[in-house]
Amino acid sequence: MKAKLKFVRISPFKLRLVADLLRGKSVDEALNILKFTPRRGARILEKVLKSALANATENMHKEETNLYVSRVLVDEGPRDKRFRPAAYGRAHPFKKRRSHVVIELEEKK
Repeated sequence: MKAKLKFVRISPFKLRLVADLLRGKSVDEALNILKFTPRRGARILEKVLKSALANATENMHKEETNLYVSRVLVDEGPRDKRFRPAAYGRAHPFKKRRSHVVIELEEKK
């Protein structure tokens, strides 16, 4: 039971800070952690976790109380390359990073 979100306009580093809090936690505990985490990545991961939970309960007919977060992957997606004007007519490059998120749930044994 998994859910994916691709091409999110937030850097993978910022998402991984929040994703590290979720691994191995029960779904209720993970949702509670995300609700009170004051980072933008927490809102994104909350949406993906709720989607994975809906996939598990609706499609696989699993009980919500028996599920836990087994895997959270945050990979880097494509980067947008941009340039910022600098002194003496130069240009400094910078990258707008994107992320791919995968959350997998499993049943407790």
